[in-house]
Amino acid sequence: MKAIVFRRFGSPDVLELAEVDRPTAADDEVLVRIRAAGINPYDWHFMRGEPILFRSMMGLGLRKPRRATVLGSDMAGVVESVGKNVTRLRPGDEVYGCVGQGGCAEYAAVPEKALAVKPANLSFEEAAAVPMAAVTALQGLRDFGRLAQGQDVLINGASGGIGTFAVQIARVLGAAEVTGVCSTGNVELVRSLGADHVVDYTQQDFARSDRRYDLILDTVGNRSLGAFRRALKPKGTLVIVGGGAGRLVGPMAQLLRAKLLAPFVSQTLATMLTRRNIDDLDYLRGLIEAGKVRPVIDRAYPLAEAPDAMRHLESHHARGKVVISA
Repeated sequence: MKAIVFRRFGSPDVLELAEVDRPTAADDEVLVRIRAAGINPYDWHFMRGEPILFRSMMGLGLRKPRRATVLGSDMAGVVESVGKNVTRLRPGDEVYGCVGQGGCAEYAAVPEKALAVKPANLSFEEAAAVPMAAVTALQGLRDFGRLAQGQDVLINGASGGIGTFAVQIARVLGAAEVTGVCSTGNVELVRSLGADHVVDYTQQDFARSDRRYDLILDTVGNRSLGAFRRALKPKGTLVIVGGGAGRLVGPMAQLLRAKLLAPFVSQTLATMLTRRNIDDLDYLRGLIEAGKVRPVIDRAYPLAEAPDAMRHLESHHARGKVVISA
């Protein structure tokens, strides 16, 4: 089968379209014919091998990947066959999920617990845009931010993959007012997703306004902890998803600073790692089928053009999600 693989760390130039063995589903796995894959900053970290500390944490190998690695954390497709212990899915089911690695291929063998039934009103490309970004937005707001009815919420990076979902989910969870931060060209998009206020960061600084928020979800990592804390109410909560660049420790530097500071301030400084959870995918399917949440896709690329898709993703100018049609 065809797959996008990388055998060394580096720029999108390391990605290649290769013929690899078609996987076989183990007893608790499902063989999926992949129809589309979604790519995320998570995939960028795998491809680049950055931050370097990430390599050892994920068992990637320090100098180069231990084996040819198939790109792609999110996917949507059709169940081809199932292992003998699989009880929830059957051949022909349309599914979507976060598989960690292996989405940019024609087939993947995936644990049943990683897959949920695809929203019926989405194409495969739209469904592949959902899993990691939407689950991160949901868990960040609900579980780590403990968003309560009537609170004021700010989404930093509101036009990105996570941010476009976060604006919509914050409304579903009962936020009184949602403010999105984005660039000039994305103001109308963020407003169309349900934001009550949109801050164009090229014209305004949300941290220097008089407005204060109960909850800030940071998906970008482009501001200091001090700036975020100035925009929070005294008992407000900051949830950090993105943490900035850096070749050695990358976003972990901002996460560590928040961990060290948190015991000494009245505000809650929460750091998060997304947990793969099919219950959350099922919940999101309900919101999507009810018309309360929709994915925003910037561009869709054919499988052979995956390097171009990654170049666009790492330009930081994508509106919503970048997907690959398999």
